[in-house]
Amino acid sequence: MSSAGSPSRRSPMALLRRYGVVFMRMLEREAAWLPRWRDLLRVYRKLEARGEIRGGRFVSGFSGEQFALPEAVTALRETRRMSMSGDEVALSAADPLNLVGTLLPGARIPALTGNRVLFRDGAPIAALVGGAVQWLAELDTPAMRRAEDLLVRRPIGSPLLAYLR
Repeated sequence: MSSAGSPSRRSPMALLRRYGVVFMRMLEREAAWLPRWRDLLRVYRKLEARGEIRGGRFVSGFSGEQFALPEAVTALRETRRMSMSGDEVALSAADPLNLVGTLLPGARIPALTGNRVLFRDGAPIAALVGGAVQWLAELDTPAMRRAEDLLVRRPIGSPLLAYLR
């Protein structure tokens, strides 16, 4: 593990801590300095043999080997049993969780700090790219207004916003 060409344990574990589940396609947005997948694969197989991580099929629709932290497997099972709540979360497009266009459907949203992505129940519904809103799902007018407010970080229900509309 100490040779210059092989990855350290830190990189593979950092990826698992970031995402919970790691597979080849997931690394498309990662930095070029990361070890190649085949090098990571060797490390993950060793960690799996030691019982530190789990190997298997955790995310459907993607081929190849997948590896996960044990707590991620538990969280995925709990999430699968949950009903949709309609929760919306907006995050920077530079966040590692911006997987639109790589793992999630839609065009890739450039990973720039001024760009934002809005998710409802984990599915992308809108994005703010270069100051313009792009719709990734069909929404009614009130939902579109709320999405715009969340993307541009306007306080919901502001009296000034009612006047401006």
